Amino acid sequence: MTPSDTPQSRWSDLDRPPLNVPALRRGLLRPGGLWTSLDVVETTGSTNSDLARSAAAGLDEGAVLIAEEQTAGRGRLDRTWTAPARSGLFFSVYLKPGDVPAERWGWLPLLTGVAAATGLARSAGVDTALKWPNDLLVTVEGAERKAGGILAERAGDGVVVGMGVNVSLRADELPAPTAASLALAGAVSTDRETLLRGVLRSLEHWYGQWRAADGDAAASGLQEAYAAGCATLGRTVRAQLPGDRTLTGEAVAIDGDGRLVLSTGNGLQEPVSAGDIIHLRGAGGGLV
Repeated sequence: MTPSDTPQSRWSDLDRPPLNVPALRRGLLRPGGLWTSLDVVETTGSTNSDLARSAAAGLDEGAVLIAEEQTAGRGRLDRTWTAPARSGLFFSVYLKPGDVPAERWGWLPLLTGVAAATGLARSAGVDTALKWPNDLLVTVEGAERKAGGILAERAGDGVVVGMGVNVSLRADELPAPTAASLALAGAVSTDRETLLRGVLRSLEHWYGQWRAADGDAAASGLQEAYAAGCATLGRTVRAQLPGDRTLTGEAVAIDGDGRLVLSTGNGLQEPVSAGDIIHLRGAGGGLV
């Protein structure tokens, strides 16, 4: 369905125009490039779920699926992600790094975070920090808040990586006091096509670097880039781990496997591969 086929009321917010699909395809799909197809749907439950189903049936690497609105977007730990139509970037991509050892695929969500932070800094003019393992943070009124998130899932012969970024959400539309949008963080541009092109071009660059290094995060520069942009490092954090286990300590490093290393006292360091991280000493004195 195209914008002209939809009821006018769906597009009545002039601050949130629909995406121009032909323009996006012209700007992103090119011979020899990573992105091989680009589709936009008006509304769906989850772009990750949709793309995962397509991957199971056979899908070329580089497929991009974008939704103007998600009604059942998913984050980590089965959390939901919802936002008004056309207020953000809601999309998933399909990657098949078959020549990279599978044990290194865990870097893909971190790689996507680096690409998103880099792309948004350039296209929106907003400093975006990374909260391990998959959150995008911006600063609003001196406090760090979550403006986006990343979710990676195995599907078919590859990985579906989804991203949601709040772009134009107003203060009264935020789902939680700890949430934010690029607009509230003072973005110089909230044009979603500009932002999407910036993020996808950055993702293509970092993915190419990583694959060329056979998935070696250190050799590709990914490990250093992630650490440089990670707001979690140097903070006292609480990690809520699987099995109702909790670990508190200072986040001191990102290791070669992409794990967060916590210094828990008495000279002990413990790597965390999965968990919910809370910044106990966040910017502005709040918890993040």
